[in-house]
Amino acid sequence: MTDTTAFDWRSFLLKWSGEWADSLPDDETRDEDDEAARQARWLGLPPASEERITAMEERLGRRMPPSYREFLKVSDGWRHAGGFVWLLAGTQDTRWHDNESRLADVFEEYLDEDAEPEERREADLWRRGLQLDVESDATYVLLDPADVDEDGEWAVYTWASWRAAPPERYANFLEFMREMHREFHRLRARPGDGEPALVNDTTRQLDAQVEEARLEALRGGWERAKRALDEAKEYGRPLAAGLGDQIRRLLGRTDSMYFEDLVTDPRYAPDLLPPLVAEHAAHSYRGDSTLRFHLRGADEDLTSLAYATLDQVRNGTYRYTPAGPFGEAVERARELARWGDTDAAWRTLLDAVPLWQPLGPHHLAPLGWLADPVLGPLLTQERGRELLSTPRGGQAGEAPGPTAGIDPGGLAWLAEPDPGNNRTSYRFVLVEGVEPEELPGRLADGEGTVLNEPLTFWEARRGSLRNRREFSYDDRALMAVGRAGHGWSFAFDGDPAQFDRRRFVSPAASASAGTRAVVVWSGLRTTHREPFFHLSVAADGAEQYAFTYADGEVRSSGEIPRALDPSRFFGDVEDGVGTERSLLEAVAGEFGAHLPRHAIVNGRLHTFATRSWTRPPRDGDTYTRVWIDYGSAAPADGGN
Repeated sequence: MTDTTAFDWRSFLLKWSGEWADSLPDDETRDEDDEAARQARWLGLPPASEERITAMEERLGRRMPPSYREFLKVSDGWRHAGGFVWLLAGTQDTRWHDNESRLADVFEEYLDEDAEPEERREADLWRRGLQLDVESDATYVLLDPADVDEDGEWAVYTWASWRAAPPERYANFLEFMREMHREFHRLRARPGDGEPALVNDTTRQLDAQVEEARLEALRGGWERAKRALDEAKEYGRPLAAGLGDQIRRLLGRTDSMYFEDLVTDPRYAPDLLPPLVAEHAAHSYRGDSTLRFHLRGADEDLTSLAYATLDQVRNGTYRYTPAGPFGEAVERARELARWGDTDAAWRTLLDAVPLWQPLGPHHLAPLGWLADPVLGPLLTQERGRELLSTPRGGQAGEAPGPTAGIDPGGLAWLAEPDPGNNRTSYRFVLVEGVEPEELPGRLADGEGTVLNEPLTFWEARRGSLRNRREFSYDDRALMAVGRAGHGWSFAFDGDPAQFDRRRFVSPAASASAGTRAVVVWSGLRTTHREPFFHLSVAADGAEQYAFTYADGEVRSSGEIPRALDPSRFFGDVEDGVGTERSLLEAVAGEFGAHLPRHAIVNGRLHTFATRSWTRPPRDGDTYTRVWIDYGSAAPADGGN
């Protein structure tokens, strides 16, 4: 906590005043007070005596908070607090706001019956606050006597209607004034046409700090670099935001990441535009005009590149293709990632980071891969920190130790709750000795023999339903494919149709021509129907053994290995999670296969539709077939 009573107000205010005076153009017309302040190099007023401060406190009926009291002893008021408060109150002008603005009524209108006490307290600020703004650009500054810390400091709140944001809080008056000094610098850092930018000891020190932070980031010292860049950004120093955004984006931050001052530079645009565009594509609720806003200053060629990249991102066709040895490693990583081996893909990418070449001196790390539909899902916060800690761009530094992979291996992770606890049933096929691209030929027919481009499971499911015209008894599973460990490939469905033991047909036999295949369908944690579990194993086109637990009983066929004997698992299924985990551990142990959690849950994989997992209707079976005509009403018929 800041010791506000020990702060050197006089030095701080003298420095600020001098910087303000030096920032004024010589030909600018000023009023009498501002001209006097410029010549005196002092924005303040004479100091207030203790008697004057005490008299103010008696008038207001409250002792003032420490930092405001100490300020008044140096200057009894202040001109130009930031860019929008032209005169800040001293002992004479400070007064209780007492809802003078009627803003308490306005804020209370937005409260509903269920509003929290904190929300009501915030609305009441306009009745109890102590007003400090005397002259301003419709900007209110209030000290809050109900928001007090252990040192007796009152929080400061500011609000302006034109900012379209809730009131902004500062812990105390000192923090408010520090921020107003930073705001002054931010506004002077980007002057209008023909006006020179502010240059003084503060700006030169901060710019040197930005340059050192740039080198420190390339050496792997991203934490120190980020702190230095964040401080310089608060003062509006050029490049600080653009450099800092590169670090923040690799830490998983996506909000307000615009790579300011750099993304419109043709040198850096090929690597910085894609992640900016990808974030826009994910949240472009207000149309694409906002993208142009974030590319202010870009020429027509760069703007055209941005919108072309936006089309690629939306179509899933964007590919990150850097040059040189690092680019070769990117291709190897993509090949691993598209079949689900995300741990190996990440290690391949990271090992090549020291070979990466920046596009210019202010390029801190490779970023274009974040928009690649296959490579982007590799990022986690831990991995982002690992990349940032790796020396690169020709700078020397200590390389970080390797981090553990994020895939747990095996199959038991399927028994754990997924985000949102939505995965209560799933099914998968394991096939030995074949590549993932061969699975459609074993499990599908017709159009299903072609793999779709890598998509998330929900993107693939949404695409499969789009324009689908016929719905019937068929259960043509949409499966994601990849490698399942040494010698195995998998096809996985995380949201299967309802299991019907009487009509279920295992695809194990058809998938096992010339090899082995394993089928698992689990619904032991289902909440709206009876729990079930199926396992079938086939070799050379014929089923070897199988069992199905459903309706509280087990039905089996063939000679089941001891490790998979259902009697070991279904004596008591009250603990569905424990039973499921034990079964999955046994299957993984028997066949030495695993499913990649990160790729299935967070990544994009190739998909295809299998042939039906249910037998056709027999005489006496009832079913419904529905056709959808997108231009008219949808007919339906039934059959026996």
